[in-house]
Amino acid sequence: MTDAPVAGHGFGRGLRFRVTFAFALSGLLVATVIAAVTDTFASRYLVREREQTATQQAYLDARLVRDELSSTDRTPNDALGALELPSGTDVILFHEGQWFASGLATSEESLPTELRERVLAGEPLHQRFHAAGQPAIATGIPIPAVDARFFEIVSLEELERTLGVIRATLLGAAITTTLGAALLGLWISRRVLRPVGEVSRAAVSIADGDLDTRLDPGSDPDLAQLATAFNAMVDALQRRIERDARFAADVSHELRSPITTLAASAEMLQSRRSELPERSQRALDLLVEEVRRFQDVVEELLELGRIDAGVEPLEPEPVILGELLLQAITRGKGELSSAVELGMDVSTTPLLIDKRRLGRVLANLFENAESHGGGVVAVTAHRTDGFARITVDDAGPGIPETDRTKVFERFYRGSASGRRGSASGSGLGLALVAEHLAAMGGTVTVADRPGGGARAVVDIPWREP
Repeated sequence: MTDAPVAGHGFGRGLRFRVTFAFALSGLLVATVIAAVTDTFASRYLVREREQTATQQAYLDARLVRDELSSTDRTPNDALGALELPSGTDVILFHEGQWFASGLATSEESLPTELRERVLAGEPLHQRFHAAGQPAIATGIPIPAVDARFFEIVSLEELERTLGVIRATLLGAAITTTLGAALLGLWISRRVLRPVGEVSRAAVSIADGDLDTRLDPGSDPDLAQLATAFNAMVDALQRRIERDARFAADVSHELRSPITTLAASAEMLQSRRSELPERSQRALDLLVEEVRRFQDVVEELLELGRIDAGVEPLEPEPVILGELLLQAITRGKGELSSAVELGMDVSTTPLLIDKRRLGRVLANLFENAESHGGGVVAVTAHRTDGFARITVDDAGPGIPETDRTKVFERFYRGSASGRRGSASGSGLGLALVAEHLAAMGGTVTVADRPGGGARAVVDIPWREP
């Protein structure tokens, strides 16, 4: 068993896509929840730790300022200058109705209004706020012993950068987790759906006519049960098809001898037709016509039986397609040679093809056009895209779009079904065309002819000797 996409579907939005998408979505949700929880706890913890550190440092600095101001020879600027402030920290001192700051860019206006007013009223307080667009922590401490209020502002810019790095890391981890989950889902879906793909490919192969296709049961008991049931179904189908094919071939073969006898007898009676009464002559004409039609049906059934049984192997040989086409037209309706259009390649370059089968295809197409399409009006043959394309146009009413594939089914006669007479045909001529072309790797389709009528289009792979 090999791993490959399910025939006819590929990845698309099928089961494999849904499994992969489910894994990716699950990975994204889990990663998002973990990232959100981690970011929330990390942010709260780091901010809380930074606030505690800033508050402790502010009280230590306030104590030092108090001790400095307690000395009679120390000024507020001396007290602030005695502080060893880390980078990103500024202090403001209110003493005896005046404001003093450690930096030129810092003043009492840098403090949040509520914090400033409450600390001036004698209440210690710390508060987070934004100073000049940057996050910071301000701590205010009353120092009643020296009639002062001490404020310390600590920037949280570095903390924000740290949190930004953490968030970027969590985002990268979430993306990586999502991609990993998607790849895991794709791998699992390929593993799980591989048997489905094998069954699909086997079904397509069987539909194409390879009835010897079977599934390998393998070692998995669950898959082995599926493979065994599938193989049993194909065995039964193959036996039924072979039995039906043998039955049709046997019946056709058994009918061949009596039909030949009837045909010979009818011909003998036909040779003495003038001796019969008028009424008997009409009855004889009907008999001869029906015997001839019956003989054609038997011959076509025998031919289909040989094709189904695979006893008619391909016999490719170099053929000038243009010459074969002209010969077929001449045998069918010679005056059409002026309505034939042949490309240079098909007139000069040999084509490797089964001459007998292709001749049968052309004869049946011409006969069908004569019987049901008012006669052949044009035939073309060209080489295009690696194929030899032959078109046969008739002068009939055309074929309804709903019948354009059914006309190649066995015994399908469209509106003629149920009518008697040779004009209705047996419904096997176009079926033989499709079977012979399929054996040669070609196709046949029916379309509208510009100006009215039907156009049969035959494509045969171009293989040179």
